[in-house]
Amino acid sequence: MSDPNQDKQDSALVRFLRATEVDTRLLGMIGALMLIWLGFHFYGVIVNDYGAFLTPRNLWNLSVQTSSIAVMATGMVLVIVTRHIDLSVGSLLGFTAMIMGVTQVWVLPQFLGLGHPLIWVITVVVGITFGALIGAFQGFLIAYLSIPAFIVTLGGLLIWRGASYLVARGETIAPVDQTFSLIGGGPHGTIGATGSIIVGVVFAFFIILLLINGRRQRLRFGFPTRPMWAELLIGGVGVGFVAAAVMVMNAYPWPKGVVKKYAAANNIEVPEGGIFISHGFAIPILIAIGVGVLMTFLANRTRFGRYVFAIGGNPEAAELAGINTKKMTMLIFALMGALTGIAAVIASARLKSATLALGQFDELYVIAAAVIGGTSFAGGIGTIYGAILGALVMQSLQSGMVLIGFDAAIQQMVVGGVLVVAVFLDNLYRRNSA
Repeated sequence: MSDPNQDKQDSALVRFLRATEVDTRLLGMIGALMLIWLGFHFYGVIVNDYGAFLTPRNLWNLSVQTSSIAVMATGMVLVIVTRHIDLSVGSLLGFTAMIMGVTQVWVLPQFLGLGHPLIWVITVVVGITFGALIGAFQGFLIAYLSIPAFIVTLGGLLIWRGASYLVARGETIAPVDQTFSLIGGGPHGTIGATGSIIVGVVFAFFIILLLINGRRQRLRFGFPTRPMWAELLIGGVGVGFVAAAVMVMNAYPWPKGVVKKYAAANNIEVPEGGIFISHGFAIPILIAIGVGVLMTFLANRTRFGRYVFAIGGNPEAAELAGINTKKMTMLIFALMGALTGIAAVIASARLKSATLALGQFDELYVIAAAVIGGTSFAGGIGTIYGAILGALVMQSLQSGMVLIGFDAAIQQMVVGGVLVVAVFLDNLYRRNSA
């Protein structure tokens, strides 16, 4: 016999979810992320009498480390949605980084001179273009020659890793252009406290504007609207999250050594207590957020995005409806390549060099991020924000394991286990939803 009180609680929860239209997967991912953060933090408190995870320094570094994986994960969503896979992204990132390293260290200084302001611009364009062209080539093999994506990209994983070795014979190419290195973050690769507050205000305004516009559109076309309390709750949570992110980023100060150099270069007298100079948002974080916004718009608000999900839902029906599925497949892989080029810019700028090991195993983290974020291997289902959150979950696991001293082998085992569990949960979710 069922418990009436339990039934009442369940119905209240169902009513809340229906009123707010919150994705239950999103709530599950946020809950898992909070458990990971709290678990690693209190493990440090218990073992070392100090929790190092939930600190401004670690959260700032975590956000920067997540950026390149998050950028690639947004593209992997579209690839997996169309029932394909791309195993080459890690190797392609390494190869693209090597090409950019050679371009800015060996080639351009001979023609433009060392430190020329156009070096970093040309380097970024070269990296993204190379990534897009290679992605388009792989997409052509998949779409027009009917070679399975698994085989093409598995071959790409080996080919581009080998090619990155041949480009510089395994040498580390460094140092990169100073302006280019700012894209990777660091004390000087940030926008500071004031810039972060401005960005936060803009994003808070954007959230409110989206809610107002969405409600107006529903009223205009006669669709049911959320209760006002639900709109206010969603807006409050969104604005609160933005405010918390700004506070955390601004709470992380520059290192004392960097502050002393900055003060000496600008003839500033440093008092006994020192000078607090905030990092604020790092450039890689802003790039990842910008890519996430653009990819969300592309996936949800354009014909291209509708075609992607139509192909993933039923490829045969999409083709019969007049969608050029072959061209779309090639474009999707070209986009994946371009996003990998952007990730290569972030990764190599962050290291201030191009190394042979750059991007190793990144394909695992990118695929895992997309799947954890709710992208289904069965096709037709996936969200950009879910993939970004999935990237944060994966990077949080890796960062936490590093903090508590887990070996690299154990870290890889955990990543593999999480990927298997994520696919299992996806299958379970789809069966229960059917």
